[in-house]
Amino acid sequence: MIAPILDEMISTRKAFGDALLNLVQEGYDIIGISADTSKSMGMDLLAKEFPERWVDTGVAEQNMLLVAAGLASTGKIVFAASYSVFTSMRALEQLRTFIAYPKLNVKVVAGLGGFSAGIEGVTHVAMEDLGIVRSIPNISLIVPSDAIATQLATRAAAKWNGPVYMRIGRDASPVLFNDKYTFEIGKANILKTDGNDLAILVNGLLLYEAIKAMPLLENEGIEATLIEVHTLKPLDDATILNSAKDCGAIVTVEEHNIIGGLGSAVAEFLGRNYPIPIEMVASPDIFTESDTPENLKLNYGLTTESILQAARRAMRRKKTEK
Repeated sequence: MIAPILDEMISTRKAFGDALLNLVQEGYDIIGISADTSKSMGMDLLAKEFPERWVDTGVAEQNMLLVAAGLASTGKIVFAASYSVFTSMRALEQLRTFIAYPKLNVKVVAGLGGFSAGIEGVTHVAMEDLGIVRSIPNISLIVPSDAIATQLATRAAAKWNGPVYMRIGRDASPVLFNDKYTFEIGKANILKTDGNDLAILVNGLLLYEAIKAMPLLENEGIEATLIEVHTLKPLDDATILNSAKDCGAIVTVEEHNIIGGLGSAVAEFLGRNYPIPIEMVASPDIFTESDTPENLKLNYGLTTESILQAARRAMRRKKTEK
């Protein structure tokens, strides 16, 4: 399932654009909408081959989502694509009230998620987006980890009845999966199962760092299960509960504010059902600086070494709290 790391690098936004075009070529009744973001979000392929199935609203995300809602109300499958900081905040009322509340068939594709917008400035860095959207009823929330997952997630979103919010990145990133990879909304993927000392739950592009951490943990005598939780909503409660019971300690890894994302979702669920030690690898609750994505991940602790440190803390707590 997991491909050789760095064997290939593909941007998730390109993967989305390719998948969207393929779906229209196959006959899906899809309309694509962008907010002066067709090229940067990979929707230019659709616009070129099927111009009648593409609308650009200009730099106006609120209007983009209102147009998407109107088209969806006529029976269309609508993909609306812009930057995550704008789709989750600038157009929040439109997302909540005019798409989620009536449960319309709109798929919001949110690019430049996390630190991938770091060189654009602090105002473009979306580290709160998933927590904001997760609190809205009726929306399925997806964070794919590479280009292969993004292609399959796009296809799954087109088939899903109701609103979907899918957060993707910007630059080329490692292709982690091969053709055996499967994607189902609401169903986590267990990527490594031969360790019950600890469970590492991760989503998005930081899966790459988690994969690198696994042999290093083994060298320290820590046998860990690795789970890709690509869907934050609906959460795969059964897999998370089973991993908690099997391992007795969990580390969550995400490119998001430590409040509101994967760590919060897992802690909320296990706090009600099976409390165990949980350590979170995430950005601190501050406004971060502007820099390259790699430098930002290093500066704010979203690295392989951070995962190792969190795993050690979780193991110490597991032994202490027994």
